Amino acid sequence: MEGVTPKLASLVAVLFLLTACTTVVDGQPHEQRGDGQEWAAFAPLRSAAPAAPAQPAAVRANELGRVPVLMYHRIVPETESVYDRTPEDFRAELERLDREGYVPVSAADFTAGRIDVPAGTHPVVLTFDDGDPSQFALGPDGDPVPGTAVAIMLDFARSHPRFRPVATFYVNAEPFGDPGGARTIPWLLANGFDVGNHTKTHANLREADEETAQAEIGELDALIRRAAPQANPTTIALPFGIHPRPKELALQGNGYRYQGAFLVGSNPSASPFTADFDPLNIPRIRSQSATGEEAEYGSAVWLDKLAQNADSRYTSDGDPARISYPKSDTDEVAAKFRDQVNPY
Repeated sequence: MEGVTPKLASLVAVLFLLTACTTVVDGQPHEQRGDGQEWAAFAPLRSAAPAAPAQPAAVRANELGRVPVLMYHRIVPETESVYDRTPEDFRAELERLDREGYVPVSAADFTAGRIDVPAGTHPVVLTFDDGDPSQFALGPDGDPVPGTAVAIMLDFARSHPRFRPVATFYVNAEPFGDPGGARTIPWLLANGFDVGNHTKTHANLREADEETAQAEIGELDALIRRAAPQANPTTIALPFGIHPRPKELALQGNGYRYQGAFLVGSNPSASPFTADFDPLNIPRIRSQSATGEEAEYGSAVWLDKLAQNADSRYTSDGDPARISYPKSDTDEVAAKFRDQVNPY
């Protein structure tokens, strides 16, 4: 290179080699790995900082609005029940969510009120029950098996910059066909996903005595923590949407303490910042097309209703430290959030 000294040329070469094997994640160098963790390069899609906060009125912010919590079970080529969706169905629903301004957040963040999405967008919680291998499995190369829900989400994120591949997986004793979740649970947590409790045996907790109900929840909690020492499960999806007796055992018992219990559900959830939010009874919406059994309670119909009543949706102001909403709704704010309110 004309005009470049040998010393400078050597420095440029070293810098090139360093950057060739390094990805910048959240502003920090992130070396590519050969242990099946290359998906970590997608971290900016999950954790990129939202755009600067907007004037709430400019984006019609309403952080007291309703939030869809979508429920999935199997993602399979041939459906056998209303709980199944095809890979094409799933991709189409992701397309719709992204097109309509929804940004995924985990169940843990939602129930804790850590809702950090760009101004003018709407949070959505994607949840998967039962730990079915169609949701997630790792191939021999350590990467998600193509066609599984996780692989579809990661692939979708490549072409949709606003979309975050974030979801919560509610597992039982043998998650994803992986004994003890030894491979799968650590991978999910390391790659920005959330893992929650669905009881050890998918038990009907109402039929169990208090000791058995606590064991069903506590032993599954312990399994998650054994699989991944960094795990800190904070939510449960109640099998069949049925509480134990007393109901409070869903959130706190021998060996566990949670901040939210999700139902099978049929409607959007209240904002966690409202007095109506009940952490013991968080509704979900089954992912479903506009037709079929009980389709009026499914995701296609509910997303239509939320689109038609846009002001009823949770719309972010882009600032997670404040809660913006129209002044007329002040009475809806839960008392513990009064010091964060920003009515306009």
